[in-house]
Formats: sequence, structure tokens, C-alpha cells
Amino acid sequence: TGYYGDGLNAIIVFAACFLPDSSRTDYNYVMENLFLYVISTLELMVAEDYMIVYLNGATPRRRMPGLGWMKKCYQMIDRRLRKNLKSFIIVHPSWFIRTILAVTRPFISSKFSSKIQYVSTLSELREMIPMEYVHIPDSIVKYDEEKCIKRRMR
Repeated sequence: TGYYGDGLNAIIVFAACFLPDSSRTDYNYVMENLFLYVISTLELMVAEDYMIVYLNGATPRRRMPGLGWMKKCYQMIDRRLRKNLKSFIIVHPSWFIRTILAVTRPFISSKFSSKIQYVSTLSELREMIPMEYVHIPDSIVKYDEEKCIKRRMR
């Protein structure tokens, strides 16, 4: 979590690589409680505008949240939180994430869809938001460096 702007608006960082593995026997229970924790945290932190940075890099497919879970999250977030969300930035979007969002676009509001932004590298993210208050996990930094090296080699 970090802050930006004069009003110290919240930047919520969500690293998918730390989500539980879907092979856990208690996976649904854990994800349900994680969702409740995220919502209660948002409600406590967010009084003004805010943004979410979703770090998708370094996340194996089995740790990515399913479509049903994401839909439920969107539906259960109250109107105030949805309205105050200024941008939803997806860093290192995979083909899977892009496909899910393309398929669900007709079912989510156009206002919400317009808030989604894809960012391929951490340097692109730095151009969009102040990074001094944002913690990026080491595994994501390493993933980004490896991805940039591969891109330069092509």
C-alpha cells in the first residue's frame, strides 16, 4: 500500500504470486476469507479516490484467482468503492488475464472497463505512479528484469 497526490490517495498493491495454490483442499475457504479481508481493508483505507495495482508477473496459473472469484469480488464491492476507484493497473498481464477481461467486458460496466490499464514493465508503471511509497516484491522485480532481458535479446 502507498499513497499519491496532494490528498494522499491510496495505492493498493495486490501481488497474485502470493495467492494460495488452487490445489489446496481448503482453497475456497481461504479465498473467501481473503476476499473478506481485502474488502474490509479497502473500506477502512479508502475515503477518497484510490487505485489498485495488480502484480500478475511471476504468478503460476494455479495461483491466479478464478473468474468466479473475480466476478464475486466486483459484485460485492459497494458502489462507493467502485466509484472512487480511479484506475486498476495490471502489471505483466498474461494472455489468460487479457482473455478473461475481454470475455467479461460485456458483463461489467463500461465505466469500470475504462479504468483498466495494462502495463508491461515496472518502468512503465513508474511513469504512471509515484513508486516511493509502493513496495514491489523481489520476485516481481526479478521477473521484470528477466522479461526485459529477454525482450532486448530478441
